[in-house]
Amino acid sequence: MPLSQHDIDREIAELRDAYEKSRAAGAPAAHHPSRDYAPYRSSVLRHPEQPLVPVHGDPETVELHTPVFGPTDVTDIDHDLTRQHHGEPLGERITVSGRLLDSAGRPVRGQLIELWQANAAGRYAHLRDQHPAPLDPNFTGVGRTLTGDDGSYSFTTIKPGAYPWRNHENAWRPAHIHFSLFGSAFTQRLVTQMYFPNDPLFEYDPILQSVTDESARQALVASYDHSLSRPEWSLGYRWDIVLDGPSATWVEEGRR
Repeated sequence: MPLSQHDIDREIAELRDAYEKSRAAGAPAAHHPSRDYAPYRSSVLRHPEQPLVPVHGDPETVELHTPVFGPTDVTDIDHDLTRQHHGEPLGERITVSGRLLDSAGRPVRGQLIELWQANAAGRYAHLRDQHPAPLDPNFTGVGRTLTGDDGSYSFTTIKPGAYPWRNHENAWRPAHIHFSLFGSAFTQRLVTQMYFPNDPLFEYDPILQSVTDESARQALVASYDHSLSRPEWSLGYRWDIVLDGPSATWVEEGRR
């Protein structure tokens, strides 16, 4: 028998209470969740149980055996998911813009940012996604861009829909976009998620709730920015990404 939403809510509340007690006792804030966060059932079943194995030897040799990328590998339409096919994708067009920053607030330039997401109906263009929602033949759900000299990035896409994910009974994921960030090489990859403001599914989502610290959790939610909205075309959202330090954006541990 699948777990109910009540069971998941109880587990989250117990973990949140334990976290608050540890903070009151002087423990530092936890910006990144535990890999074995119990309410997130699929993570418990697949997360690494042993430390990552460091690669020994010449670091330069390791880099030569990884993919490379540069400005010539990113086309003019890779950042615009509404222009990747001859037809128009269905759904609400949005522009998501922000800056990639280091712990001191300095821009991180020339870095590859990739995203992937469900379509407006809440379905991914992937064989493993069998959610009975329509696929959109004009929407790939993937894009990429390089940050500018000021660390800026921008994507035009379709606002994704919520979808069921079978973590527990009647489990639905809030609308979100996955972001993949690369440093100077693919071995430095970080993965995170961006959410949309005022989503009623936030409190029911174990993945978002696994980010126990309130400020770190709120940093995953984009803000509506009217200055980024394009007349007669798209609504604008702003979301900055901080790579390290006390204000670092939450990343999915084990997906580096």
